[in-house]
Amino acid sequence: MADVTLSEAAARFAESLRGPSRQAAMLEVTRFVAWYGRDRRLLELRGHDISLYADVLGPATPDVIQRADQVRSFLAYLKKQALTDSNFAPHLRVRKSPKSAAGAASAPQPSMVELTREGIDALTAERETLLEQRLLVREDIRTAMLDKDFRENSPLDAAKNKQGHLEARLREIEEMLKRAVVVEAGQRSGRVRVGSAVHVRNLGSDRVVRYSIVGPTEANAADGKISSVSPVGKALLDRTVGDEVEVSVPAGVMRLKVEQIED
Repeated sequence: MADVTLSEAAARFAESLRGPSRQAAMLEVTRFVAWYGRDRRLLELRGHDISLYADVLGPATPDVIQRADQVRSFLAYLKKQALTDSNFAPHLRVRKSPKSAAGAASAPQPSMVELTREGIDALTAERETLLEQRLLVREDIRTAMLDKDFRENSPLDAAKNKQGHLEARLREIEEMLKRAVVVEAGQRSGRVRVGSAVHVRNLGSDRVVRYSIVGPTEANAADGKISSVSPVGKALLDRTVGDEVEVSVPAGVMRLKVEQIED
């Protein structure tokens, strides 16, 4: 096995590439090298570490699959050139997408998500916090890489696992914000909607409960906030005062009557 760094190996790989696909391939290889560590020696490569790069790439969309293939080509090149003892390419397995690429191409676009202004602000604040944490995690990874014993480097594994979860949550928030439709307060409609507070009477127990209908990211049962996609929230949406609804719950069917709506 040659004692060269990842950046040196990437330069050799670049020289072997020809054609219009060279630039795109090297862009992804450069990302991978920067993530793993430019100055790390090839003898330090570990299959477990490489598998964590799948969390950075995200679910298996056509673009992600292509990007993963470009990194796999680089890893296979290392083995072919006897720069590594093993072919690490099979360790990079991207997570399955909720829908296949073919299904996603023909499926309708994701629906909009109604959120209150407070919900939007909370997601935006969380995103900013995660972006700050991303920098700290990268520094943790850099520091952990200074430990030359990569066989049992628990801090490095922990930092990369944290990075994977952080990147996944960032993608989730960004997708939610992309689809979000803000529901403004004060728009009286006489019907239950996201942002409404609704008083409902349980016709079985005669107890009146006040619910705030919020977006799916804002639900908090302790504060009486229920998601618009929860069974009760979904049943109450678009209802008016006096309407009765039935909701299936583990104990059976619950009958509720809308008593008052606060917009």
